[in-house]
Order: sequence, then C-alpha cells, then structure tokens
Amino acid sequence: MALWGNKDNVTSTGTVTLDYSTGQVTGSGTTFVTDLSEGQIIRFGIKDGVGTYYGDAVITGITSATLLTIGSTMGLSGAAIAATDFQVSELPKSTVLDDSYSETHTDYDKYAYGIGITDTGLAGATAQYGVAHAGWVGVTTYMDNHGSLRVKSEVLVAASGIQTGNTPLYPPS
Repeated sequence: MALWGNKDNVTSTGTVTLDYSTGQVTGSGTTFVTDLSEGQIIRFGIKDGVGTYYGDAVITGITSATLLTIGSTMGLSGAAIAATDFQVSELPKSTVLDDSYSETHTDYDKYAYGIGITDTGLAGATAQYGVAHAGWVGVTTYMDNHGSLRVKSEVLVAASGIQTGNTPLYPPS
C-alpha cells in the first residue's frame, strides 16, 4: 500500500488485545486475513466521546484471522489495550509517527479524518468545522484561555474519492 489510501473506515469486526512487548495484536471474533492488509492503520478504541481511544499503529504483518503485528507503539497512549473495539483506516502513515495525534495530550484533541465531498458540502460540516476540500484532514480542537472552543484544521493529503463511513462522526460533536 502507498503512504495513504482512500478508505477512512475498512470493514472490521471483533475486539483486540495488544502485547506492547511484541507488537502482536490478538483478535477475538476478527477476520484479519480476509478484511485487512499490511500497511493499513489500526485504530485502537473508538473515538466517539464515550469510549477510550488509545491511538493508531501501522499493520506490518497478518498471520491469521486472529493475529497481526504492528510496526511501532509510538502512536499509542501506553495504556493497556485488552478486549477493545478497533477500526481500520488507510489514513496517512505519517500521523502514526506524530505523537500530537496520540491520546497522551490533555490540553487538546487532534484526530485525522477522511473527508469526502457530498452534494450538500464537505461531509455536512458546519462552518466551524468546515474544510477547504476533500482528502485527509487533521483537526485539532481545544479550549482557549477564555473558555471558547477553537478548531484548527490542516490538510494532510488533498484527495478526491475518499470513502468514509463517517465514524467517528465528522464534524465531531
């Protein structure tokens, strides 16, 4: 796979457990061999405002339907990951190596989204979360010193044809 693809959400089922010392991910109810590919990004946890999101890692090997290997734990929070929901994406690999995208920060929230153009605008984005065009976009949200929500976005890869399931929801709630 190239440095990025065009699928924001790849079909994935089951839960995963990570062994930080080996980089091995063990699945339960998973179908790694048929659904995933080396080079895709596995996103541990679900970023939905309710659950815990642990960060992202690049899949470097798939051994079976229930066993895969990641290249590095650098993009992960360091918290134990056991029987956890996951998603798979083809977002830019560079985001995994940028620790500002991990869950280790308490003063801001940063996440990469695949944004596709629809006939009603960019993924139905409100003006506050609007982006200039489709592609892979990094969005940072934080509260300023006056208690006002601030939103910054940066285009990581301008691209058309992004396939998104809009999970997590963009714009975030």
